[in-house]
Amino acid sequence: MKVRKHINDLYEDLRDGHNLISLLEVLSGIKLPREKGRMRFHRLQNVQIALDFLKQRQVKLVNIRNDDITDGNPKLTLGLIWTIILHFQISDIYISGESGDMSAKEKLLLWTQKVTAGYTGIKCTNFSSCWSDGKMFNALIHRYRPDLVDMERVQIQSNRENLEQAFEVAERLGVTRLLDAEDVDVPSPDEKSVITYVSSIYDAFPKVPEGGEGISATEVDSRWQEYQSRVDSLIPWIKQHTILMSDKSFPQNPVELKALYNQYIHFKETEILAKEREKGRIEELYKLLEVWIEFGRIKLPQGYHPNDVEEEWGKLIIEMLEREKSLRPAVERLELLLQIANKIQNGALNCEEKLTLAKNTLQADAAHLESGQPVQCESDVIMYIQECEGLIRQLQVDLQILRDENYYQLEELAFRVMRLQDELVTLRLECTNLYRKGHFTSLELAPPSTLTTTHLKAEPLTKGTHSSSTSWFRKPMTRAELVSISSSEDEGNLRFVYELLSWVEEMQVGVCSKCLSSAFRFTGSSSSSKGARLLYAPCVNSLNY
Repeated sequence: MKVRKHINDLYEDLRDGHNLISLLEVLSGIKLPREKGRMRFHRLQNVQIALDFLKQRQVKLVNIRNDDITDGNPKLTLGLIWTIILHFQISDIYISGESGDMSAKEKLLLWTQKVTAGYTGIKCTNFSSCWSDGKMFNALIHRYRPDLVDMERVQIQSNRENLEQAFEVAERLGVTRLLDAEDVDVPSPDEKSVITYVSSIYDAFPKVPEGGEGISATEVDSRWQEYQSRVDSLIPWIKQHTILMSDKSFPQNPVELKALYNQYIHFKETEILAKEREKGRIEELYKLLEVWIEFGRIKLPQGYHPNDVEEEWGKLIIEMLEREKSLRPAVERLELLLQIANKIQNGALNCEEKLTLAKNTLQADAAHLESGQPVQCESDVIMYIQECEGLIRQLQVDLQILRDENYYQLEELAFRVMRLQDELVTLRLECTNLYRKGHFTSLELAPPSTLTTTHLKAEPLTKGTHSSSTSWFRKPMTRAELVSISSSEDEGNLRFVYELLSWVEEMQVGVCSKCLSSAFRFTGSSSSSKGARLLYAPCVNSLNY
């Protein structure tokens, strides 16, 4: 609350009570009633309003009546003003370690003693003679602003120089100059004047508020060093990890990527929380130091404000979120690809086992064939081959997924699948070759009653040669028949080619040579030529097939 009032004569200007009420309104912030008249009755009433207000605030008024102030009694008027000063300016002093029954004067003296403790040759026991040399005033200021007062110089200066220096510096710090150097440079300065001025210094300087949420002048330097140290440590750490979090290039190895993700989770759940507590401590220290920064005791360098720390912290958090946004899908993707790769490995192992079974079964049939027995396990071998073909088809599908995703172990897996394909092709050829021979052997061993009409019987040329010239000519298996017993059309075609080649070879080497040798025994006559054609007819018919 502000009022436009001017006091020129303290004794005269307070007599009507208006200025006294205005003073109390400014000090308390409370609006008080007043009489607007100018008669003595109105003046007495206004002064009484002011005195009653002070009594309500528990201010002790000893022998001060309204007529004393209205009549301009100098002694009682000064006493009233001093009482107001004690209540509104000095009674609010809070000193840690004070007892509950201490007066405002005793509290102010205790504060002065604590602030000036440790200064050589300075001891405060009163508010009079201890202040006459000016050293006490300079010590108070030096404790709060050591940059403004040179205490070594104070020790060698005169009383008047010390007092002038203290009053000038205090005025720059916002303390109204209530004293003159010549009034204090006496053996016993006025106690009330010194108390009033010292209380003004107390109000202008930073202080530990009631409840202890603050730091005293003696703690400022140590707390400021702690603050600087923490900021100097935290900000470079934040910047370093901001750069680290901005790196979005991740390894393709699942083990390395998983380790990177676990490292990020540990950073997020452990390190970042510890540094967040560190940031909180910096903010707490700043709140303690803020009043000293505003007072000018501390010069805060650029980049050391908690807002600067918070700005860098925000950048780190953003990069962390972006990294997690990229890292988590990469881990999930690679885990899925790893599952597919494991599926390929398991499928390949299963296929290898099937191929081994097929080879062993094929070898068993080969042994049967060599011993003159018919093959017995062709259907089992075909079943194994078909199962392997199905497995390899699925392996190819899964392999293509890894190929599209550029999986880091693609070449190793592709080589294994290719090797399985090669083994399967080799097994097919061995199977075709073995069971082609098996079919021919079965036909030779079959009795005549089991042969179809497609197997032609040669007619005897003469009675004497009937038993010796009897032979059986097999007809090659058709392509459709071979495809039906094969695992795929390509394998059936391959078997058909081998069957035809084998049949032609057999016909040329075996059957045809016998027919031709018999035919050309009859030479020189038309009947002989006719007989030769008849004997060769079965070969021609078979070749035409």
